[in-house]
Amino acid sequence: QAQLVESGGGLVQAGGSLGLSCTASGSILSFTVAWYRQAPGKQRDLVASITSYGITNYADSVKGRFTISRDNAKNTVYLQMNSLKPEDTAVYYCNSYRGVFDYWGQGTQVTVSS
Repeated sequence: QAQLVESGGGLVQAGGSLGLSCTASGSILSFTVAWYRQAPGKQRDLVASITSYGITNYADSVKGRFTISRDNAKNTVYLQMNSLKPEDTAVYYCNSYRGVFDYWGQGTQVTVSS
C-alpha cells in the first residue's frame, strides 16, 4: 500500500506564503493527486488537483493564489500557497487515486494569523 507524506505546513501571517509537499512511497506517474483541507468543525474540501497529464483544477476560493504542480521523477506533488488568508487555516491532506486505488496522507497543519 502506498504511503503519502505531507510536509511544509506551519504558521504564517496573512498575506504570506507557504509551500506544501506530498511525497509518495511509490510512483505517482499514473495517479491523479489532490490536496484537500479540513478546518475544525467543517467538512474536508478539495483545494486543488492535478491529473497524470498535468491538468489542474482549483477550488474557486484559491484560484489565482494557489498553484499545484508535480514532479513524477521525485514522486512528489507540491502546493504553493500565496496571499494566504486566515480562512485558509486548516489541516491539508494529500490524496492520490487511480481507479480503485485511493491513498491519503496524515495531513499537515496550516495556520494563517490575521
